[in-house]
Amino acid sequence: MTKARDVMHAGAVCVGENESLLDAARMMRDHQVGALPICGENQKLMGIITDRDIVLRCLAEGKDPGATKARDLAGHLHCVRADDDMETVLRKMEQHQIRRIPVIDNERLVGMISEVDLASGHREGQRLTDQQILEFMDKMYMTQ
Repeated sequence: MTKARDVMHAGAVCVGENESLLDAARMMRDHQVGALPICGENQKLMGIITDRDIVLRCLAEGKDPGATKARDLAGHLHCVRADDDMETVLRKMEQHQIRRIPVIDNERLVGMISEVDLASGHREGQRLTDQQILEFMDKMYMTQ
């Protein structure tokens, strides 16, 4: 049975809770990602921030991205455990309509799973079945 650890992109880079949104945006640019986990001083996962969050919840509201901290945008966190099966991962992503989900092990971030990771695994003929991909796409995009 395929587990979250088999599909995740390992070694996700965290933005520190006290780093600015400007720093977060630069990290996203440098690592060519659209989301970053937010980690606290103890390296525990606090949330996730997306490029869209920065635009809508900071810039569009007239806030200063250099003065706004990553922790200010850390909302409710949805994550999965490294040993969760892919049915659990897909169900959580579908239920909460999220396109990226952090993977934890012993309460520490170990990776991220994105739609790209799901598609890449499918394209390579492993990890997810055609039916799983079709159901995921239908629940994420056709019900809106």
